[in-house]
Amino acid sequence: MKRLLILAALAFPCIANAWDGYDSDAGADVEIEQGNLVREGQTIEFYDYSSGEYRSADVESIDRYGGSVEVEVYDHDSGEYRTFEMEDD
Repeated sequence: MKRLLILAALAFPCIANAWDGYDSDAGADVEIEQGNLVREGQTIEFYDYSSGEYRSADVESIDRYGGSVEVEVYDHDSGEYRTFEMEDD
């Protein structure tokens, strides 16, 4: 059973916990909610601290830079592309 849990955690690393980040254009923190599969082409739900509400977005691209991950999304609610700088744990 323990091996199965370890294999599941390795196979789905972005699903386990909420993921904290920052949208520098909006000047606000964002949090990609637990349970989202953050992959190109997927729709995710995130909490936008600048608006104080949950939003949905399509993941357009993911790039890793040093100690952070840049996630570009298309925000369904605002109709705009946004770039999140996410913590790379």
